[in-house]
Parts: sequence; C-alpha cells; structure tokens
Amino acid sequence: MDTIVDLEIADEPSFCFSSINTSCVKIDYRLEVRILLYILFSTSSLITVIGNLLVIITVIHFRQLQTSTNYLVLSLAVADLLVGGIVMPPSMIRSVETCWYLGSTFCKIHSSLDVTVCTASIFNLCIISLDRYYAVCHPLLYHSKMTPETVRFMIVVCWSISVSVGFGMIFLELNILGNEDFYYNNFVCEGTCMVFQARVGAVVFSMLCFYIPAVVLLCLYVKILHTAQRQARAIQSTNTQMMKAEEKNRMSKSERKATKTLAIIMGVFLTSWVPFFICNCIDPFTGYSIPSLVFDVFLWVGYFNSTCNPIVYAFFYSWFRHAFRVILSGGVFQPNSSHTRLF
Repeated sequence: MDTIVDLEIADEPSFCFSSINTSCVKIDYRLEVRILLYILFSTSSLITVIGNLLVIITVIHFRQLQTSTNYLVLSLAVADLLVGGIVMPPSMIRSVETCWYLGSTFCKIHSSLDVTVCTASIFNLCIISLDRYYAVCHPLLYHSKMTPETVRFMIVVCWSISVSVGFGMIFLELNILGNEDFYYNNFVCEGTCMVFQARVGAVVFSMLCFYIPAVVLLCLYVKILHTAQRQARAIQSTNTQMMKAEEKNRMSKSERKATKTLAIIMGVFLTSWVPFFICNCIDPFTGYSIPSLVFDVFLWVGYFNSTCNPIVYAFFYSWFRHAFRVILSGGVFQPNSSHTRLF
C-alpha cells in the first residue's frame, strides 16, 4: 500500500503556484542541470553586457571613431546591450524554473522589449548595409547621402518603429487577434509568460520584423559584394603612379574589411534568428505542435547573437582591440585620451 501511495505522489505534476487552481504545470529539472543552465545563461548575459558596453564607450569616447558607420554600430550595440542587460536575465529565470514569477505586467514589458530589441537589431543592420552600399557602390555620393543628420534620422526612425511594433503588438494584443478565445482557453495560466501568435499575427509580424528586412539586407550585400570584387579587379589592372596605387589599395582594403566584418555580423544574425522565426511562422499552422522547449532553445540561440557581435569587432579590427585595452587599463581617464590615435 505504501509503495502505491508513493508512486501516485511521484506521478503528480508540479505546479508553478501550488495554491492556485489555474496555475501552470512546472517542469522540475535536476539541480545539476539548473545550476549548469544558470552558469551558462548568466555568463552569456555578462559577456554580452561587458562586450557591448566596451563598443559603446569606444565609439562615444574616441573622436577618431565618431563616423557615420560607427554611429550605426553604436546603435546596434545599444540594442545588444539591452538584450544582455534587460531581456536575458528574466528569460534565464523563466527558462530554468519553467515558470514566470515576475508578474503579468512585467511579463508584457519584458515581451515588448524582447520584440523591440530584436526588431531594432535587424533594422540597424539594414541601415548599416545601406551605409556600406553607398560607401562601396557609390563612393562619390557617400558623403552627400550618408550625412550625420541623415544617419541620426534613420536611427531615430529605426528605434521608433521597433518600439511601436514591440509595445503595440503586446499591449494592444495584436498578436492574438482573431484567436482570442483559443488563446485564453488553452494557453493562459498563472506562471506563464509567452508571446502567443495567431496565424495572421505570426505571418504579419514575422514578415515585418524579420523576413522583409532580411531580404533587403541580403540583396544589398549581394550588390556590395559584386561591386567590391569588380573594384578589386580594376585596381589590380590599373597602371598608375605607385603612390596613387598604394593609396587606392589602402582605401580598398579598408572598405573591403569593413564590408566583410559587417557581412559576418549579418550572417551570424540571420543564422541565429532564422530557426526561431521559421518555427514562429509554422507553429500556428500545425496546431501549435512545436514543444515550448524547442522555442526556448531557438530563442536563446537568437539571444547569443548579441554576445557574438562585439567579439567579431574585436577579432577583425585591431583599433577596436586597442580601444578596449585603453578602456580596460583605465587610460580613458587620462587627459586628452579621447584624441588617442587608434590607427
């Protein structure tokens, strides 16, 4: 009899709030797994915050780096910093504990910020690709088209649209439009915090926030790559004076390096987020059959993209590494450190 009782008790599911009838079911991971996940997620969050903070300080502090392109890099780093500092920590608790204990209001704020920074990241990458397009494909028009005022305006528009989409979708419940009854009857319980998508919402918001910008971004980079290859062949076949040739090669290498670095950042971003957005579009049309664990894994793969970006900068740019060393050694507190020559 005792054995039967023990088995029945062991088979009883765990709940996020045992005293509430409408509580969500909780998955109890082993202690070792939970500790390992906390270490992994908090380390990623910390690296993301420190890395992107270094990028932000670098662009703001050193006058030599205050260019239109780097202002766009700064905007991207701000989005990544918000991912590491504000989005990742609550998501870590939700992923490890499999319950949301921070209240329904903060759930909406957190979900809105999540959508906002993801949208801002890809919009910033689109602006960066446009900047590279003019620099490589139309260098004579670059300074007249990508003025500091134009860049600031595009950054403001980028963040305004991202905030409107993120907070509008969640707080106005546009994501569940047309499927409200099904959502409240099947997915709402105490201890959950998820961004449910009805069919229309999944398609519209995925297209707006990811697929359309991604296609634009890829088309621009194909054009940039084609033009850069043509320019490289033209430079090699040019028989001009040695000094002019050296100057052309130096400028060409600089532009190619910037384009290659930003292309890698773009590639990492798309690779990180494509699995999540594919699942996001498919799930409503398959009866929401994709397990929440799969969504959670793909979501964290997307978050890790924000960890990678400052590492890419440090790996490809020696002057970023130089700036990082100056910051970490406390050199930024020295007089006239903002005028330090980094390259």
